[in-house]
Amino acid sequence: MPLKLEIVTPEANIFSDVVDSVVLPGYEGEMGVLPAHAPLVTTLLPGALRYTKGGKSTDLAVGEGLVEITGTTARVLTDMAIGVDEIDEAAVEEAIARAKKSLESLKPGEHQEEVAAVMAMIQRSTAQLHIKRRRTSI
Repeated sequence: MPLKLEIVTPEANIFSDVVDSVVLPGYEGEMGVLPAHAPLVTTLLPGALRYTKGGKSTDLAVGEGLVEITGTTARVLTDMAIGVDEIDEAAVEEAIARAKKSLESLKPGEHQEEVAAVMAMIQRSTAQLHIKRRRTSI
């Protein structure tokens, strides 16, 4: 029984194909999905999504989102999905530095929505760096 993986962002349908397995980042750690997985809806955290097809593994940096799993399909709805080759390490490091500087300028207890947005951006950027550096160090 095949497992169809669909990855969708607000901008585009990033990936749609049959795969052997998927590993997703979640609140309680990594979650593996194989064909015939029990139906599930769960949250997705920023991190590494890895899918395997024909013995070859591919990593994507993903942001926050939702995952719907049926017996035959894993649908990932996320705010970001980027392949290793698309990540500009220097630009991501610069974005993290700007975000940290922005956080320092905010007063504690004020601008909670802005703080949350900046923290989410730092998490997405950190996920990208993790994927890029893991790939280049192997």
